[in-house]
Amino acid sequence: MHRYKGKRSMKFKISNARRLIYVVMFAFAFLLLTFDFSLAATTAAKHYTELKLPALPAVKLPKYERFVLKNGLVVYLVEDHELPLVSGSALVRTGSRWEPGEKVGLAGLTGAVMRTGGTKKHSPDELNEILEQRAASVETSIGEGSGNASFDALSEDTETVLGLFAEVLREPVFAQDKLDLAKTQAKGGIARRNDDPNGIASREFKKLVYGKASPYARTVEYATLDQINRDDLVQFYQQYFHPNNMILGIVGDFDSKKMRSLIQAKLGDWQRNPKITQPQLPEVSTATTGGVFFVNQPQLTQSSVLIGHLGGRFDSPDYAPLDVLNGVLNGFGGRLFNEVRSRQGLAYSVYGYWSPRFDYPGMFLAGGQTRSDATVQFVKSLQTEIKRIQAQPVSSKELAFAKESTLNSFVFNFQDPGQTLSRLMRYEYYGYPSDFLFRYQKAVAATTAADVQRVAKQYLKPENLVTLVVGNQTTIKPPLTGLAKQVTPIDVTIPGSPSQTKN
Repeated sequence: MHRYKGKRSMKFKISNARRLIYVVMFAFAFLLLTFDFSLAATTAAKHYTELKLPALPAVKLPKYERFVLKNGLVVYLVEDHELPLVSGSALVRTGSRWEPGEKVGLAGLTGAVMRTGGTKKHSPDELNEILEQRAASVETSIGEGSGNASFDALSEDTETVLGLFAEVLREPVFAQDKLDLAKTQAKGGIARRNDDPNGIASREFKKLVYGKASPYARTVEYATLDQINRDDLVQFYQQYFHPNNMILGIVGDFDSKKMRSLIQAKLGDWQRNPKITQPQLPEVSTATTGGVFFVNQPQLTQSSVLIGHLGGRFDSPDYAPLDVLNGVLNGFGGRLFNEVRSRQGLAYSVYGYWSPRFDYPGMFLAGGQTRSDATVQFVKSLQTEIKRIQAQPVSSKELAFAKESTLNSFVFNFQDPGQTLSRLMRYEYYGYPSDFLFRYQKAVAATTAADVQRVAKQYLKPENLVTLVVGNQTTIKPPLTGLAKQVTPIDVTIPGSPSQTKN
């Protein structure tokens, strides 16, 4: 009994000691917090414009290796041992802009079913199971101007996953049931395409600028899907998927010498196509030079607005000052945000920018979302700001802000080796120099206020602005005739009806 009391007394003392330690720790923490807050209170708060930040470090390309296999496959390798992962991607010289006009959707279906349809050695389910067991992926797609195939794997599974990746590239079978499924999914997308007013605006604006029949503006329809069969996919694939028509890039945790041997083993015996030719780019011209167009959507309580015209390319000698002009117009502190959104209170969102493309003219776009009863005023305010940047030189403060924002964002082009590798591959794909981005950086730094005003006068065409409004006709007051005597309605009714998938 005495022994039990001793143990109990000892536990009580330990408990009291712990309580004392906790009290002392709490008091010390309280003193630290009080000291920190009192110190902060005695320091004058600074406005964000007064903050002095160190200069950003110089951006450097990671070490990379480039070589070409005998079959013409261009390969880039970048080692990155930070994580036990390996990623690869292939750029293929193809795209939906080269599919027949009566079979719009063919390229997208080819890119999708290449992967979902399995290979000669592995069925779709087998392929999925092998990849899922290794937390790996192999994906394929074809967009407007290029095809893409990619893989991601743990470094220990690189050989297996690269082998599957090579199979998908070289031996797709385009299973009929997977084509049927892809067409059904595409038809579902058509049925839902008018649900988003911003999507309507973007789609119809491209048609106005490039023309309805342009490969840069045409849309997939039920009728064009019904014209596509499995043989079309096979033929489209066979026309473009050859080793001498693609660029492969791999980044991650690997030894370059071993990876080079692995690539040779998996892709080196793939026969080149000596007769392949570079497809001729579709011609681009302005389809509409001015005018006001309207899509009536009675269910909407606000308007989606786009105004603009045909633009230019990245390789323009004036790309850098045009990008600085974007910085003057856009973002927090930009003219459109300050004037149209903050001072006039006309917009939920507002923007205006020169949007170039690599090998065909992009667009100049301005727009945003606004209240129905503010639609006309919103458009006029955008027009005013476009004219003002032509008529009045930007201030030194605006220029410095735009250039600093542009140059500071430059580092985000190189956040990781994979991003840098992708850029190098894309520059080679479109025939740009590998140091294009660094040339751009220097050109931005050298841009003057006079340069910004010059390109605004040269490239922005207020008299040719196409205006498109997607909104509720009954609530847009004053009406759009306040912008032009003639307002052209656009019918977005989806033609045809989904029919049974044709083989």
